[in-house]
Amino acid sequence: MLDDLHIHDFYRDAGRILLALFGQFPLPSTLYVEDIAGPDTPDEFGLHSPRHLACLGAISWLKQSGYIHFSQLVRQEAAEEVVLSHRGFLLLINKEENSGQSNAQLLNSAVRDGSSAKLQALVERLMREFAGL
Repeated sequence: MLDDLHIHDFYRDAGRILLALFGQFPLPSTLYVEDIAGPDTPDEFGLHSPRHLACLGAISWLKQSGYIHFSQLVRQEAAEEVVLSHRGFLLLINKEENSGQSNAQLLNSAVRDGSSAKLQALVERLMREFAGL
């Protein structure tokens, strides 16, 4: 069976990105890939690591899927003028029925907790919820 490490990394990156933007909302900001994925060590040719590029891919995917907006990518280092979309903001302020906590609070707890299974379940639920907004 394949280890879906790249999917777990995506869930973690997506959670961190959404939380970072929620904390800045509604102010557009520059989002640095290293702030989400951690320090990068480019190879001898100056190419970024697969981990760095995967995080950059998560940023782009979140934009293409309507969770966030940004004006442009700066090389492969950052995205400029990044902000949650209207639907992305609504997703994070929605409250879960059982706990009464907002999705942003639950996401913050899951990211800080470090549990891949908990984060995966939450991000998958948020994506299904986003599809219904």
